[in-house]
Amino acid sequence: MSRPSCRASAQWARKFSTSARRQQGTAQDAAARLLDSFANKTVSRRQLIDGNQLQKLSLTLGRTSIGAHNVAERAPPVGTPVPPGHHLVYFTPDGVEADLGPDGSDRTYNAAAPFSRRMWAGGRMQWPSDGASIRVGDEVEERTTLLSATAKKSRSAGEMVLVEVVKELEGPRGVAIVDKRSWVFRPEVDPSNAAAPEPPRRTKQGPTLIEDVASQSGFAARSFCWSPVGLFRFSALTFNGHKIHYNEGWTTAVEGHPGVVVHGPLNLISILDYWRDVHGNDQAPKEVVYRAMSPLYAGDQYQVLTASLEEGRDGKKCHILAEKDGVVCMKAEVL
Repeated sequence: MSRPSCRASAQWARKFSTSARRQQGTAQDAAARLLDSFANKTVSRRQLIDGNQLQKLSLTLGRTSIGAHNVAERAPPVGTPVPPGHHLVYFTPDGVEADLGPDGSDRTYNAAAPFSRRMWAGGRMQWPSDGASIRVGDEVEERTTLLSATAKKSRSAGEMVLVEVVKELEGPRGVAIVDKRSWVFRPEVDPSNAAAPEPPRRTKQGPTLIEDVASQSGFAARSFCWSPVGLFRFSALTFNGHKIHYNEGWTTAVEGHPGVVVHGPLNLISILDYWRDVHGNDQAPKEVVYRAMSPLYAGDQYQVLTASLEEGRDGKKCHILAEKDGVVCMKAEVL
């Protein structure tokens, strides 16, 4: 898998001091310790797939129906298939608040300190069989295995650790999803050296806006502008305490972002929903490979669009981008 872009982190590295200068080990040491902790270990959890969680996600996405069912009136009934990518609001982090990192993020698969500042970098999802799809009312087992932890280094951001895990979700009809995720961990920021908060950036006022618009590709594009409220609701659904998504003081003064950050998984879900509506005829894809390229923030206006289509032996491959003012923020290949 390609290494994630570090353009945005270059600005943060210049502007904010981190605890890296006090670190007691290298990125290679941190990667080795994580591998030792999870060697030959698979963590299993079981969960009932309830309709309420799926309903709340659909409403957060501005979608009032799942198939023929109106979720504005009530939660989807037992037997409703979970749309591709929507499983991300299930199997949320466990643990009490004291178990979280200084930035509020889950530390289950974090590299050792000080490499605790997490960024969702990309991944690959596969749906082995349409007949094995997860449905409301299913009891599903999630099996998580650490695949790799690798020390990396860039001139702009310094040392980091690239961590890859795979989550296999199995329901009553067999394995439904194989979900490989890649995270980058950079040295934590020292809050005591935080800059004075920047004045709030001018963002669009009002609720989240999601609408289909014309594009030059011949396919509709989808325009997004997330509000802080919309991002907070997604954080709540995923039980994600990561402060960059809802705490403007932290994200601007400590981490150096210009505003609260749109979640990587939220952009992935938006890409998969777009594919399903425009290209998939409400079918599940076979596979999506995706990579985060550049951050997006509350109030940013951006589009999800079709860059190209490619016919192959395994089926049609759609190249889909999340793009802001010509800058690619996430790219995906959906088969």
